[in-house]
Amino acid sequence: MNAPTSRRSFLLAAAGGAMGPLIARAASPRNVLFIASDDLNHCMSTYGHPVVQTPNIDRIARAGVRFDRSYCQFPLCSPSRTSLMTGLAPDATGVYDLRKHFRESVPDVVTLGQLFQKNGAFAARVGKIYHYGNPGQIGTDGLDDPPSWNAKVNPKGIDKAEEPKLINYTPNRGIGSALCFYSSPARDEEHTDGMVASETIRLMEENRGRSWFLGAGFYRPHCPYIAPSKYFDRVPLEKVKLVPFEEWEMSIAPHWAYFTRPAHWGLNEKQRLEVMQAYYASILFLDAQVGRLLDALERLRLEERTTIVFWSDHGYQLGEHGQWMKQTLFEPSARSPLLIGGAGVKARGKACGRTVEFLDIYPTVAELCGLSGTPKNLHGASLKPLLDDPSRAWDRPAVTQVRRGKQGQWVFGYSLRTERHRYSMWDQGREGEELYDYQTDPRELKNLARESAQQGLKTQLRARLDAILARRRTPGASG
Repeated sequence: MNAPTSRRSFLLAAAGGAMGPLIARAASPRNVLFIASDDLNHCMSTYGHPVVQTPNIDRIARAGVRFDRSYCQFPLCSPSRTSLMTGLAPDATGVYDLRKHFRESVPDVVTLGQLFQKNGAFAARVGKIYHYGNPGQIGTDGLDDPPSWNAKVNPKGIDKAEEPKLINYTPNRGIGSALCFYSSPARDEEHTDGMVASETIRLMEENRGRSWFLGAGFYRPHCPYIAPSKYFDRVPLEKVKLVPFEEWEMSIAPHWAYFTRPAHWGLNEKQRLEVMQAYYASILFLDAQVGRLLDALERLRLEERTTIVFWSDHGYQLGEHGQWMKQTLFEPSARSPLLIGGAGVKARGKACGRTVEFLDIYPTVAELCGLSGTPKNLHGASLKPLLDDPSRAWDRPAVTQVRRGKQGQWVFGYSLRTERHRYSMWDQGREGEELYDYQTDPRELKNLARESAQQGLKTQLRARLDAILARRRTPGASG
């Protein structure tokens, strides 16, 4: 079918694909509601934010474990989502940008959606699970992976028609990477994310008698920050506070560490506050749609057999170090929300301070649902022990990477995060290094990489990072 042309239309493709017909019934009756947000940081009440109250995301936290040190593999949509859905690190998938499809590098990889199909479950997505250009490709397949799904829905809401009304403070940037916003008079259900919730609920209802894996891929709070006006009204501008910043912070780290130049892309303080207000309003809108999904689970009496996974593809910067959005190795960009609750999770309403990464999601979901045939070469580890006891011993660091262009060549940045420290290297250290101690310096204001007293620690962390990267540069090696 062709991509939809009206805001009320959607694309539905049913059954089959490369996986063939559905197996009769899953061995496990457990469902998974896989809720993805786009460009969400930790501005939520469940993570302690004083302004952005998210009662529905809080419901997931009360039903399970909130991971306070969860990190994406690559703070950019497609590399991150590809890694999460394949269980392989970016250096194994070969995806570093928004154009390449992972099946060019790993054509036979079994994605998480495929694994559920192999176990007899119905696998479907609504909206953005793999990469879409947001907002340009809303209403299309984007960079989807057809073998992952038995069905797919591509909503297209009124927010697409409202784009000419945007206030854009960075007009030289495309609106998919711009600080721009609009307070919409339209109802929730008319927006793309409202449609994501409605169509996911429809799939729940139609498939309530079988086991399923449903990806609800929301587009907010990704820019452009378009949300119904009532959510803007709930974030008074006087309650929004700027992130502390001084110009000298742009020289703490090596040149390649920074994505936003000049600092804040030149926005003044009032403009930054208005952008933050719009971002917060978009989170409130997202939270309301999550609530609709949770209400439907309860209404259909499916909550006892459904595991809920809530995640964002990466973190998001709102002015830390003068940086906005993603694509850095700083903590606000690499650290990503992750909550797992519901069926199979013993700990309820607990926070976990252990360092985990998005590579761990695939093996965790597979174990919780008792799936057979889980690939042996996954690079992450199941978080099931932490879902039973969030305080138990756990000594696995998280690795995040980015890529920069330099005179026709690429400079890679790799970062290793432990519970206390972060070590980052650019071009294997030739273009600079970073070392931060979050126990004494939570805002990353003191780069310890050149201090003589820290050379032993730096060497130790570098060796650990090198060993992990060596294992993860091939899809055939676990780790």
